[in-house]
Amino acid sequence: MEWNKEYLDLILVPSGLLIMFGYHLFLLYRYLTNYKSTSIGYENHTKKAWVKGMLQIDAENRGPAFTVISSTVSAATFMASTALALTSLIGAWMGGTSSDSLVTRIIYGDTRTSMASIKYISILFFFLIAFASFIQCSRCYVHANFLLSIPKAQDPEDLIAEALVHGSNFWHVGLRAIYFAVTLLLWVFGPIPMFVSSVSTVMILHTLDVNKKPFHDFHGPTEKMLKKVREEIRAAPRANIQLGRSQGSESEPLQQQQ
Repeated sequence: MEWNKEYLDLILVPSGLLIMFGYHLFLLYRYLTNYKSTSIGYENHTKKAWVKGMLQIDAENRGPAFTVISSTVSAATFMASTALALTSLIGAWMGGTSSDSLVTRIIYGDTRTSMASIKYISILFFFLIAFASFIQCSRCYVHANFLLSIPKAQDPEDLIAEALVHGSNFWHVGLRAIYFAVTLLLWVFGPIPMFVSSVSTVMILHTLDVNKKPFHDFHGPTEKMLKKVREEIRAAPRANIQLGRSQGSESEPLQQQQ
């Protein structure tokens, strides 16, 4: 059987995608089973602590919290706009690329028009996933902004933390989709750059996704002290009631003797 350079795409491209998808499935499993060992779990822990700290401030004094959320919404909107612009650019590139271009002459791999269409459609698919993920990230942070601005009401801490965590997860999904799109973009220049990019990306992401720092207890001593004060405040009326009852029971025999 004679070797053909088109076979290289059938070997390296599925192998690179399998490495990328396999690593992210492993990361998802590790996050669900032991989230403390991942940087994503550490970031979500700090966001929950941030919510708890912000809720100790009155609603009219939460300007820094609104500034942080607005900055994050702006960043997510910028990333969504960038992903959409790149999608349009790839679409225009797809429509104007011919089989006689310089790129198709220098790459070692499948240079057929049908394979080029598959490359561009795959890149468009991941850029659209990134766009949708960043839009959902903005939606979650805007919802958290509304919940934080509730005046003179019991703030729903669990709902705010849940909205921020969901927004953070959508942000990470959008970034991972861009990583996939960039890796597939190198496929345009051949299956060898795409495979090398897949392996390099997984190695770099594995270094960044591992968390070896212990979770910091942001509100440990303060929270315990506040809890003790609340318990003492709640116990004070009960002690007064019991003291009044005991004094009343002692005065009843005196009245009977009189």
